[in-house]
Amino acid sequence: MSSPYVRPIDAVARGALAGAVGTLAMDLVWFRRFKRDGGHTSFPVWEFSIEPDWDKVSAPGQVGRRVVEGFLQRPLDPKWAPLTNNVMHWGYGVVWGAQFGIVAGSLRRRHVGLGLALGPAVWASSYVVLPLAKLYKPIWQYDAKTLAKDLSAHLAYGIGTAAAFRLLTLRRS
Repeated sequence: MSSPYVRPIDAVARGALAGAVGTLAMDLVWFRRFKRDGGHTSFPVWEFSIEPDWDKVSAPGQVGRRVVEGFLQRPLDPKWAPLTNNVMHWGYGVVWGAQFGIVAGSLRRRHVGLGLALGPAVWASSYVVLPLAKLYKPIWQYDAKTLAKDLSAHLAYGIGTAAAFRLLTLRRS
């Protein structure tokens, strides 16, 4: 049974951990699709191998590059592309999880169904923020199949995060 109260610091910490679980769930959806489409590498290789090339990193990786370059006021060497990509990808999932933990931790009951709101919220935010950064096209320029695949992966993130948070906040008897 979920405890009716989670201390804010516990909500943030458990939410962050739950966000990592959700990120793994989402990545497993993408990996399954990769394998179904003929991919041959193992999950760890697929998950963490990016060439040291800024043109190969994800949109979150590009955001990380811009942040670091803005802070340092110099170009970031491409050798940092893989690490930046992974830190931003996992960090984004963890931060959303921490925010979810704050909200869900304040609720009397924490249902896994809350993930059905979290996943689309994360998905939609990407299609608002990333076009403003010129890293995505506006949402209306994507076909329905692309949007549906992306949304379904984000639903896995939301449900994975919510389920993990619920398990992490079960009252111990």
